[in-house]
Amino acid sequence: MENKLNLPQKKKKNEAESPRLDPLMRALKALHSAGAPETMTEEELEHQRRSQEVLGRLTAPMAGMDYEEFSLGGMNAAWMRLKAPHGSRHAVLYCHGGGYTSGNLGYARVLASKLAHVTGYDVLSFEHRLAPEHPYPAAVEDALRAWDHLMLLGYGARDVVLAGDSAGGNLALVLCHRLKAAGRRLPGALVLMSPWTDMTMSGASYAERAESDPMLTPEYIEAVRTAYAGGRDYASPDLSPLFADLTGFPPTLIQAGDHEILYSDAEMLCHALERAGVPCRFEVSVGMWHVFQMFPLRKAAAAMESVARFLLER
Repeated sequence: MENKLNLPQKKKKNEAESPRLDPLMRALKALHSAGAPETMTEEELEHQRRSQEVLGRLTAPMAGMDYEEFSLGGMNAAWMRLKAPHGSRHAVLYCHGGGYTSGNLGYARVLASKLAHVTGYDVLSFEHRLAPEHPYPAAVEDALRAWDHLMLLGYGARDVVLAGDSAGGNLALVLCHRLKAAGRRLPGALVLMSPWTDMTMSGASYAERAESDPMLTPEYIEAVRTAYAGGRDYASPDLSPLFADLTGFPPTLIQAGDHEILYSDAEMLCHALERAGVPCRFEVSVGMWHVFQMFPLRKAAAAMESVARFLLER
């Protein structure tokens, strides 16, 4: 049976003609558009997944790291650790992005290594099952398994930082909400990079920044949300944590670029956290795009250094 992601046709001017896109951003836009055709077959979806892994390899992880892959009950997982002596009390559970339809350890190791480098914490990443083969709630169940693994290793919940980029930010928030609903202890902090928080796509930036985002399009978001949760209520807190009861959530750092269509998702989440009494810091990098922290840029390095400061100050 053929699995497809159905992307509606988009009528818009050529990105190459947009004065708001610099050469690097235009190249990224072209690369992403090539990987997101209107109808994506199984073969094309697999190609996109391989392409994302290649992107992870091109944006090489930090040097000076020990990298160890292992099987977590049949799920691929990996530890990223500093080779230099460092404390082992704290850990980061990192949820990778990819719209719930792509992403793997090869892609995850880029930000995992940067998180380990700036924090000195050991970072655990994992390959959750992917849609459309494994729709909601498969990824949430896998994230919970990774969390439980850390608890079995003896980490205190408050000594774990829950981090994620894009759909991984969504997954981190949903996992935190699940833990709260179960009456369990919550992580010590949340670090969210360009988080996807609203599957209803209600934010103004989906339209206002559609031309300037070199990585994502509204049509792509519509396609991956259908692959992951088609037929469900997109306003459900398990899909759109923006609408969850965020009371009691840990201190949260949110980072976004001002050129991305998920800007509103990030901004509205910070407002929702503040209304719930949760300390929240929202950092916007001017001229940057979706999950810019992956790339070898000065602003990416500055953003990662800010992550370290945030965790030291909490």
